[in-house]
Amino acid sequence: MKSKLVLISFMLLSYLGYSQSNEISGTVLDAQSGLSLPGVNVRVSNSNQSTSTDFDGGFKLFKVAPKSILIFSYIGYSDYQVTVTGNEKLVIKMKEESNSLKEVVVIGYGSQKKREVTGAVSVLDAKSLDVIKPIKVEQALQGTVSGVNVTAQSGAPGAGLDIRIRGIATNGENRPTTIIDGYIGELGLLNPNDIETITVLKDAQAAIYGTIGANGIILITTKTGKKNAKTKVSFNTYVGFQEASRLLPTLNATEYALLLNESYANGGQTIPYPNVAGLGKGTNWQKEVIKTGVPIINHDFTVSGGAEKMTYAFSASHLDQEGIVGNAKSGFLRNTARLSVGADLSDKLKMKTNVIYTYFNRKTLNENGLGSVLFNALNTPSTLAPYDANGAFTLVPSTAGLGNEIINPLAQIDNTYNDYNFKKLNGNFGLDYKVLDGLVISSSIGFNTSHSDSKNFAKEVGYGGKVFDVVRSSVTQGTVNDNDYSFDIFGTYTKKIGEDHNFVATLGNTIYKQWGSGLSATGYDVPNNSWDFADISLTTGFLDAKTNGSYVYDERRLSYFGRVQYDYKGKYLLSAMLRRDASTKFGPNNRVGYFPSFTGGWIISDEGFFGEPKVLNFMKLRASYGTLGNDQIPNNGYLGFLNGEATYVFDGILANGTAVGQTPNPDLKWEEARKFDVGMDFKLFDNKLSIIADYFIDTRKDLLIPNIPVSGIIGTNAPGAASPTINAGTVRNSGLELSFDYKKTFENDLSLSVGYNVTFLKNEVLAVNNGTGFIEGGSFGVGQPAPSRMEVGKPIGYFYGYKTDGIFQNQAEVDAHPSQLALGANAAPGDIRFVDTNGDGVIDTKDRTNIGDPVPAATMGFNVQLNYKNIDFAVYTFASVGNDMVRNYERTLSDANRLNYTLDRWTGEGSSNAVPRVTTAATSNNVFSDYFVEDASYLRIQNIQIGYSLDRSFCEKIGLSKFRLYTGVNNLYTFTKYKGFDPGASNGAPIGGGIDYGFYPIPRTYLMGLNINF
Repeated sequence: MKSKLVLISFMLLSYLGYSQSNEISGTVLDAQSGLSLPGVNVRVSNSNQSTSTDFDGGFKLFKVAPKSILIFSYIGYSDYQVTVTGNEKLVIKMKEESNSLKEVVVIGYGSQKKREVTGAVSVLDAKSLDVIKPIKVEQALQGTVSGVNVTAQSGAPGAGLDIRIRGIATNGENRPTTIIDGYIGELGLLNPNDIETITVLKDAQAAIYGTIGANGIILITTKTGKKNAKTKVSFNTYVGFQEASRLLPTLNATEYALLLNESYANGGQTIPYPNVAGLGKGTNWQKEVIKTGVPIINHDFTVSGGAEKMTYAFSASHLDQEGIVGNAKSGFLRNTARLSVGADLSDKLKMKTNVIYTYFNRKTLNENGLGSVLFNALNTPSTLAPYDANGAFTLVPSTAGLGNEIINPLAQIDNTYNDYNFKKLNGNFGLDYKVLDGLVISSSIGFNTSHSDSKNFAKEVGYGGKVFDVVRSSVTQGTVNDNDYSFDIFGTYTKKIGEDHNFVATLGNTIYKQWGSGLSATGYDVPNNSWDFADISLTTGFLDAKTNGSYVYDERRLSYFGRVQYDYKGKYLLSAMLRRDASTKFGPNNRVGYFPSFTGGWIISDEGFFGEPKVLNFMKLRASYGTLGNDQIPNNGYLGFLNGEATYVFDGILANGTAVGQTPNPDLKWEEARKFDVGMDFKLFDNKLSIIADYFIDTRKDLLIPNIPVSGIIGTNAPGAASPTINAGTVRNSGLELSFDYKKTFENDLSLSVGYNVTFLKNEVLAVNNGTGFIEGGSFGVGQPAPSRMEVGKPIGYFYGYKTDGIFQNQAEVDAHPSQLALGANAAPGDIRFVDTNGDGVIDTKDRTNIGDPVPAATMGFNVQLNYKNIDFAVYTFASVGNDMVRNYERTLSDANRLNYTLDRWTGEGSSNAVPRVTTAATSNNVFSDYFVEDASYLRIQNIQIGYSLDRSFCEKIGLSKFRLYTGVNNLYTFTKYKGFDPGASNGAPIGGGIDYGFYPIPRTYLMGLNINF
């Protein structure tokens, strides 16, 4: 009987114990927005029991004992704990973690918690990208990341952008390398909405990438699905229209005629417009070629989710943008598709793959140079009508005063025919294998394969005796195939010794191969002189000269790398890296390079003497020093090939043949970047304010400079030939970076985020070892010496010309001044007075000097985001201070149109000391001087956006998790004194950048968009 009672009691207790194990369910929301948070980790304290929230933020846990503690954790949010009391449904509201030090930062072949990072690393997340709405990803880095400057080569749709991290360091390749999920990719081809984070490595932290890290590294992490998450469908779209952000104030017809009359009279010639009455305003050629209301449209679609051991994400996008100049004739269309899959194949083996397909079509106009569409729009007289009485395009006269290159820009657009199609497939496939506790072997194969086709049709057309007349129609077609692959395998070993010593060791190997080919040919006499028949297969004409060309290339790198990271008690941080690279860009004697680096950090706020963190919550000191290599030069620079053209004489008959192309240099060696950085990180006021400060010195030695001039006897000016690439210089960039970020959530559903960053930069050339002591570049006007130089003691690409000292007011001033005859003409009252800089009593070429610097002394960004209940607002700005730009879009011919600043010209003594007289007589006023160099400092309101999200409760009723409408403006306004279209544009050349040939203006874009999540 006793035994039965004991058994019954035990069963009853067991039942009661089981009945007290509960089912706990609930929803996890963002405390600020009220939106669900998928992928939140929910763990029972002191237990192995855990789960993750699904797409709707929901979760369930079974058999949870009473009074158990549930811990909710999610990247970017503060951990949340709650004690369960019984069967209950919880609503958890998690707050974003103002102290983001627990966030994981990708650093190359691994990751670190943000508090442990010892290098100069900046991160931009998907939230910022969503607000900025960049057409190209590079645009999102402008003003948001300190030390990074982005300049547009053109405002034309699809045009390239130049990224410079901590200045221009070399006359060769300056672009940073982009690593997409572990493989080398191209930043500008990505769909911005596919990106989760952008991480910029600016100092020796990038040394783990060796030869490709000298210009900095941009690490892209793309979006993936979440484990144990329901399928999430996201659709984003926006439509908009574009217009020019500014037009230049050219002279109207009456102003032009009066000014021209004065010019002819001053030159002793008969005035061309004896009767200006009735001319009115005439034609504004800019308004004729630059349109308003030009459409842009973008659609983006994403499906993502995951199971217990698998994640997936698929996305597709479509962008269609017409140009504000030429509309469809300068249009850009881009389609992308991406597939990302991750799977746990076993407890030890994990697989991941990411594949991206990109297609784009681009059409272009003649731009950014002498004879471009905008050059013609600015210089064509406003007295001419666009069309003649017969409806044909008006011909610009071929008089001496208008030269032979200014043509009707509308006719130029109409007669422009070209097409460029580009297809690219890239991605990677990776495996992670856990060999044992602490040791993981990772391998990845990355690949890029692209194919492009181009076609350019030159229509037989006459412009009235101009250089653009085409007497024989032709079509040029080309095809290019570029490929590369990389194979990475590395092991990561994590070890903890005792309670205080932590080690992470990484050892690996990279194989990289790049190869491709190109072919182009030209056919003449296109049937019907029509684009519809523009194909080489249909042409019938021939030339004696060579009309086709081709090339092939094959380059490889073999690399080994190692890194050891150590921390003591999480507050003393050390890291050492070594990379060995071998590149086929160099000859056998210099093929291999070794690149070491070291970083260290001290979390001062963890020390006992720091005391209770009241105002200052966190402080870290860090420093780094390392050497990185650069081999980004033309292929096979150390070898000579018969890929040049030559003409030979056989028996008195000329015959086309081949000759040596680029002059070889067997002594080429690695360009080295020696990077030093010391920085401080602070968190203040309950972690609401973050401050990051860095001082850096980046010294680039043995610069790989292409096309260094050599003796003309070698024949480097022949078709297909080129001067050699040599190691010929040293450049130093030094500066200070500061960034401030403040975030606060108020009790009345209001949150504020403010960011400010500034970079001060000094660029100096320390050596130019090419025999002359300087290297020239760029162009100004017609037939004038190069306006830019690289020279010791000066910033790279500084402007080299004559200094001016106002305007001669009378003949006495002319007589008292050194002669300016050597510049082309005797001076007269009303002419520019040049400075005798060397004091030898004569103005000549020896008086040329430093008259400007295209590199800004400081760049900065100021960004604000506000959220109040369902309304969100954001504004992003950028400023550049201290950069100069050359005004080179004005033709100096007497009859060309002018900007209205010429109305303030000198007309007599005391009338002006800034703008010279107008005359058809010979003067030296047009030689390159600081009269044409302007301060191009500017402040730009880059983006403004305001959005409204429907209440979550209403969204749930209609089957949505998010419904947001927004409107915004990109490139709203630029505050500047610069006269041209865009003070921030550049052609990207280290020597010759900052010269405005008539840049295609960056459009102002008005957007209306929609974000929907299912």
